Amino acid sequence: MNVLVIPDVHLKTWIFDKAENVLKSGKAERAVCLMDMPDDWDMEFQIDRYRAIYDRAIAFAKDYPDTLWCYGNHDLSYPWGQLESGYSPYAERTVIEKLEELEKGLKNSSQINIMHRIDRVLFSHAGLSAEFVKKLNRKLLDADIDEVLAAVNSASQDKLWNDESPLWLRALDVRRKAFRGEKYKQVVGHTPVEKIMEQGGNDLYRCFLYG
Repeated sequence: MNVLVIPDVHLKTWIFDKAENVLKSGKAERAVCLMDMPDDWDMEFQIDRYRAIYDRAIAFAKDYPDTLWCYGNHDLSYPWGQLESGYSPYAERTVIEKLEELEKGLKNSSQINIMHRIDRVLFSHAGLSAEFVKKLNRKLLDADIDEVLAAVNSASQDKLWNDESPLWLRALDVRRKAFRGEKYKQVVGHTPVEKIMEQGGNDLYRCFLYG
């Protein structure tokens, strides 16, 4: 299966336009969005752009209902009341309401979560490390992969809002070993790069699309 990965969005509606063109061309069968929908630097007063990006995402979700969505740190900073860099207090209500509209518009609530799996590829905003799984619950190190993902997706806010989590991990840090990297590939966003790249032997693929 060919899967289109939509990288960190940050108010750029044209990313969904390009994604739609790829899907319409038949080059991919479905999409996974690594989100970080809101925020871009020096955009905190441009509430119309915040509203526009969610409206575009909601329309995309309606047209491509099998799309999977991975929360990013910027996405959850609003409902969780965490002041992230680029956070716009002026757009707070808009983000919370529009994110809820996106969530409710999906055909299945499980389509938007911290992590997703398609076959032997794991998708998240920032990546899953062995260290995070160990801290979450040591028993998960030997658990079935879907049990691991269920535990990550149901983890509490205090577990997820830290530098080791799939919302925050900096996979370019070579000290962090990808969880079961010998068996699963991971596709993540979070750290901007100019092209898709493979992170050494950690099997973490970072994606970012520049305009």
